[in-house]
Amino acid sequence: MFQNIANDFALDTAAKSMSLSEILSAFSFALDMTEGQSPGHSLRACWIGTHLAAAIGLSGAALRDVYYAVMLKDLGCSSNAARVSELFLGDDRALKSGFKLIGTTEADFAAFVTANVGVEAEAASRDAAIANLAANAGVILTEFMDTRCTRGADIARQLRFSEDVATAIAHLDEHWDGSGLPRNLSGDAIHIGGRIALLAQVADVFFSAKGSAAAIAEVRARRGTWFDPALVDAFVAVASVRGFWEPLAPGLIETAIFQLEPASLRVTVDGDYLDDIATAFGQVIDAKSPYTGGHSDRVGRFSDAIATRMGLCASERRVLRRAAMLHDIGKLGVSSTILEKPGKLSDDEWVVMRSHAMLTGEILGRVGVLRDMAMIAASHHERLDGAGYPLALRAEMISLETRIISTADFFDALTADRPYRPAMSVDQAFSVMQPEVGKAIDGGCFAALCAEVDSIGGIPKAPLPEINLGWQNPQ
Repeated sequence: MFQNIANDFALDTAAKSMSLSEILSAFSFALDMTEGQSPGHSLRACWIGTHLAAAIGLSGAALRDVYYAVMLKDLGCSSNAARVSELFLGDDRALKSGFKLIGTTEADFAAFVTANVGVEAEAASRDAAIANLAANAGVILTEFMDTRCTRGADIARQLRFSEDVATAIAHLDEHWDGSGLPRNLSGDAIHIGGRIALLAQVADVFFSAKGSAAAIAEVRARRGTWFDPALVDAFVAVASVRGFWEPLAPGLIETAIFQLEPASLRVTVDGDYLDDIATAFGQVIDAKSPYTGGHSDRVGRFSDAIATRMGLCASERRVLRRAAMLHDIGKLGVSSTILEKPGKLSDDEWVVMRSHAMLTGEILGRVGVLRDMAMIAASHHERLDGAGYPLALRAEMISLETRIISTADFFDALTADRPYRPAMSVDQAFSVMQPEVGKAIDGGCFAALCAEVDSIGGIPKAPLPEINLGWQNPQ
């Protein structure tokens, strides 16, 4: 029963290029990492939410919009990661994961704060953080949710989705009784996609942690408060049917999700759309840290400029630019306590930091049309002298494309503010990079970078302008 809902959900095997659902479902694993959820959370929630939407009679474009709104509900999640880590004095990923499992009362929140805030911090810092949260919880949580939901909706629009998808994401944390955030919307004022997405999120979080019976019980417990009573009743009915939960198992959910997308409305992805997707997820990556605004875009632009000067053709540069813009996607799986640390990392922290390169390869390797560039992007911290990571590759094993990205990344990292030092001038950056030619970076790439920076008279202090996506939301 649960492999096809109706003709809307027949698998279209005739598509000649990769479908949007295949690409975005792969990227959703990066969103799961950012939220501290188990791999496949977004896809499991999408399965739950889409079946719930069909059960209440949604079909066609409305059903497709719910499918993508739930899959991409966490598009804005990286934008509050650093703030969560700062105010709760801890690992943002662990805090976000634990927060989704707490109860619905103020006492539940207070108990969570007491048990989780600043557990490794000095007593005075911990006490101050707990006091701040106790006094200002409403303002703080509203800020978190507003940042996350607004940013997620904006990125959904950049991904060419309808205003219904964007609004559903913006309304993710609103509650039926008006107790949600950030707008305190209630009842039917909350977009139906947002109502479904929140219910599906809670259902999967409790299913993954405690099983299907716990998921159903938790949804029932929030009937009329967090959740639309009619949606709860429909969910309980569909979730109680034999076989509903079986496709959510690891190794099955990806195929189940592909088969679930409305075939009559399936979108295939051309080169222009793939460029837009890379741009949008570059912004998700950069939002993880206040120090990396525009980093992915600048590395993409400098990589393209270096490649142009080195004679790469337009098609080669296009692939390179995508890899450059996504080179740091693995950082979504690294705690902000490490990314934002102002001092030297410990040995254990350095191991975690270095893991982002391998995570980049794993995420991009899930995307069929990006698989060839996964190694290019994941190798951006390899060195010509073999002392890089994650694989300590020898020089002859490092592609020209990776050498270009490494050079652009090195330069932008030096000329941008970081938690541990202010931005360097162009001359200072070049003085640091020059001794690394032939060791960490390629001489030809460095020469091309120097020529490019000289030709444009330095670098902008602010992030470079957003790319014109070539598409306007028709709504």
